[in-house]
Amino acid sequence: MPLRELGGTGLRVPEICFGGGPLAGMPAAFGYEVPEERAVETVRRVLRSPVCFLDTAAGYGGGRSERVIGRALAEIGGLPPGFVLSTKVDRDGASGDYSAAQVRRSLEGSLERLGLDRLQLLLLHDPEHIPFEEAMAKGGPVAELVRIREEGLAAHIGVAGGPVGLMARYVATGVFEVLLTHNRWTLIDRSADQLIDAAHAAGLAVLNGAPFGGGILAKGAAGHGRYAYAEADPVVLAQVRRIEAACAGHGVPLAAAAIQFSTRDPRIASTIVGVTRPERVEETVRLARRPIPEELWHTLDGLAAPADHWQF
Repeated sequence: MPLRELGGTGLRVPEICFGGGPLAGMPAAFGYEVPEERAVETVRRVLRSPVCFLDTAAGYGGGRSERVIGRALAEIGGLPPGFVLSTKVDRDGASGDYSAAQVRRSLEGSLERLGLDRLQLLLLHDPEHIPFEEAMAKGGPVAELVRIREEGLAAHIGVAGGPVGLMARYVATGVFEVLLTHNRWTLIDRSADQLIDAAHAAGLAVLNGAPFGGGILAKGAAGHGRYAYAEADPVVLAQVRRIEAACAGHGVPLAAAAIQFSTRDPRIASTIVGVTRPERVEETVRLARRPIPEELWHTLDGLAAPADHWQF
């Protein structure tokens, strides 16, 4: 799979990145459990695939995603040459603490679970849980993330979160090298458009997560009635059905259009797709490469949900 520059980091990544969130199970978010052995086998398959990019987080399943990945890495003696692994520091799941000390503890836990002594890319995860001023304060969590980079424990740093207005404030600080946005640049929801523009203009690499919106843009409205980890509004469901019909009319799988809506965007370095079964690895690569007629894109451009149903 051809590689793209990850902003100014010097890292090169494929247009697809496999996401480690679903590997942790997390039925409250994804609606189903994932047996650990199947999760490990899925990571093994990723490591043998042409997709040399994997993203996870300390908080996914209380560290379970990182443990699963660490098991698979240990079997082959660590990261393969050219493979990029990113993870994220998280607040304390019990207390909500998101201090500098917690960022350091989160990093240390990640390194232990992954079996690594340093990281290529480390992101501040879901900073919407603390005030922006607190995050950016002297001696706060962002300052600690910068210190971790200065110490060489993480080569590059970024920010990963949801609300586009808040994420734009982090982009504007000039501190970060990578922005990860999720569920807000999909066939249904276009709320991250200006955020992606701002990050791209500022020289940040953009990673776009959850092109399936948690599953509905892969399985369809009948097979999965949730968008962004919550019950989908009837208006959203109606638009998904229209998108499904448009794709069917051109003989294109819904999931292929959902992935390529993101990968065809020149502003986006890589699109993060969660998988929970080994066979989904090869299937995702096929979907990303499937030819899609240009006329379908013209139709899909008009089928996003109304803006008042976007996540923002």
